[in-house]
Amino acid sequence: MKIFSPKVTIAGGRRHTVAVKSDGTVMAVGDNKCGQCNINGWSDIVSVAAGNVHMATNTGNSHTIGLKSDGTVEAVGWNKHHQCDVNDWRDIQAVAAGWSRTVGLRSDGSVVAVGRNTEGQCDVGGWSDMVAITAGDWHTVGLKSDGTLMAVGNNRNSQCNVNGWFDIIALAAGTNKHNQCKVSDWRDIVAVAVGSYHTIGLKSDGTVAAVGLNKHGQCNLHDWHDIVSVAAGCAHTLGLKSDGTVVSVGDNEYGQCNVDDWGCI
Repeated sequence: MKIFSPKVTIAGGRRHTVAVKSDGTVMAVGDNKCGQCNINGWSDIVSVAAGNVHMATNTGNSHTIGLKSDGTVEAVGWNKHHQCDVNDWRDIQAVAAGWSRTVGLRSDGSVVAVGRNTEGQCDVGGWSDMVAITAGDWHTVGLKSDGTLMAVGNNRNSQCNVNGWFDIIALAAGTNKHNQCKVSDWRDIVAVAVGSYHTIGLKSDGTVAAVGLNKHGQCNLHDWHDIVSVAAGCAHTLGLKSDGTVVSVGDNEYGQCNVDDWGCI
């Protein structure tokens, strides 16, 4: 089965940022309360994910996931709900991380998940024919090869009402409270990312659109250009430029936006 989930080279968590370098090692900045930035020994990483916590939750608890080139998975950080217990995973082609949860997409199109499951957000055992996955705070979404979606978990804000969607080629999951769903007029979008209360869209010309809560300036990216990839933390936004450098705006209380000295990743 052809998995067309793009490899994620930058990711934002609740209060930290991680990025994969061209040599397969990983860089991290920000809050390290739970060891979520302890990635110095990682190697052969091709994609990363950072566990997010709802912005309203006053906690830095988070975790970081790294997908290796051999299909195995690394994990560090908060593990109260066993969201880092991925040592026995094999043949993984993509990873996603939500609040207290880790999701993995296998090459055969099946999905695995570990972590908090109080609202059924890990009930993906019966999924098949998947080509991409994403994890919101309390719900999980999968993209099937026919362009339709599956969703499980909290549906309090109708975030799992995707049965009528079709022709989907990419997906992202967050929450919905501050107009972050007002994207109907967006055009020429090639990638999307979501934080707790904001939505980011990468346009084909390398510029970026944003809607939602802007309390920390996380949507102040109108002057960004030459962007090839985007990511969103809880209240900060990341962009990877064509020259390999990373730009960031938004909440920087824990240094999660201090990426200027990373150089080309």
